[in-house]
Amino acid sequence: MIVDPPTAPKAIEIGHRLARRTGRMHASAIREILKVASRPGMISLAGGLPAPESFPVDIVRQLCDEVLSEDGERVLQYHATEGYGPLREALVPFLAERGVHTSVDDVSIFHGSQNVLDTLAKVLISPGDVIAVESPSYLGALSAFDAYEPNYVMIATDDEGVLPDDLDRVLREHPVKLVYLVPTFQNPTGRTLSPERRVRVAEILREHDALLLEDDPYGMLRYEGTAPLPLHALAPERVVYTSTFSKILAPGLRLGFVVAPRALSRWMVIAKQGVDLHTNTLGQAIAAAYLSGGYLTAHLPKILELYHPRRDAMLQALENHMPDGFVWTRPEGGMFLWVIGPERVDGEALNARCIEHGVAFVPGRFFHADDSGSHTFRLNFTAANRTTMDGAVRLMADAARAMLSASA
Repeated sequence: MIVDPPTAPKAIEIGHRLARRTGRMHASAIREILKVASRPGMISLAGGLPAPESFPVDIVRQLCDEVLSEDGERVLQYHATEGYGPLREALVPFLAERGVHTSVDDVSIFHGSQNVLDTLAKVLISPGDVIAVESPSYLGALSAFDAYEPNYVMIATDDEGVLPDDLDRVLREHPVKLVYLVPTFQNPTGRTLSPERRVRVAEILREHDALLLEDDPYGMLRYEGTAPLPLHALAPERVVYTSTFSKILAPGLRLGFVVAPRALSRWMVIAKQGVDLHTNTLGQAIAAAYLSGGYLTAHLPKILELYHPRRDAMLQALENHMPDGFVWTRPEGGMFLWVIGPERVDGEALNARCIEHGVAFVPGRFFHADDSGSHTFRLNFTAANRTTMDGAVRLMADAARAMLSASA
């Protein structure tokens, strides 16, 4: 008897089952660009990627062996949601050296600072609540917040970061639930909020009974100048401080940490329990040993020695090649700088033209909560070596010059 092959079942319809919040969720523009940037032969100035040469592979291998030998059963077991005790303890003096004074009870460990952004928004933001962000702002934060359906209001910026007077205006005119800033070597611009403005921002937060999330992933990547106090040091009761091991150890470990007022920290822990129970303990144990054993102190200068000349090479290449009408930031550290072109330059079109010739960057429009920034773009200088940097910027400049000539 001949039996007909079974008919393939009809695929289930998903569209009508999706939550309303998915209407605000989109694939990361940077991740999509990185797919293109990862093509063989492509020079990527796009992603915020640490240089693979900066990873302390031998140290991690050694520490992994040590923690498994000394405490293997515990670091492979479920653990407390707040985080692995030795890491939280090691973070207290580490943070104090940077002006963030706290206790073990107020430090929690998350799967990267991106996990912190999502969790904080989950416990604070209802649909329609207002979040105040820099213009431009970190795209990853906007992506994390979008799922909770906020409204955004932009705070004006200049070369010294946010304008305190505009922050004051925003807080007077809008019912802001949360202020979000990257005050040191900001993503995407590389700008740093000046010490004087930090003092004024702290005063404004108190005047308006406001809560601020200080995102500080790049603060230790300083190549020159003096580090200003974190905002948390100036208004600890008003500031949630978060940072990460991604730039000073390795992003693949996915380790971030947060210091928050205790009442808020409790809610973040409750939310985390419902998502992932706790952050991976083995990675936390490695990070604890990395801090307490002095390995970061020894390794950080090697990272800075790698990135400092790359920043200088990009600044020099821009100076040598970019046509008149383009200006850019000159950050004292971090991973990015920001280019502003004439308004008739379209950053997305310029990127598309550059990709055809083997260079990719991130158009600035994606870093705005509105439709502004079309004539801007972000460049990363940590992942490309100096040999290729000049050629990549030269190609980008030629494409920009051709675009300007065509639109004249």
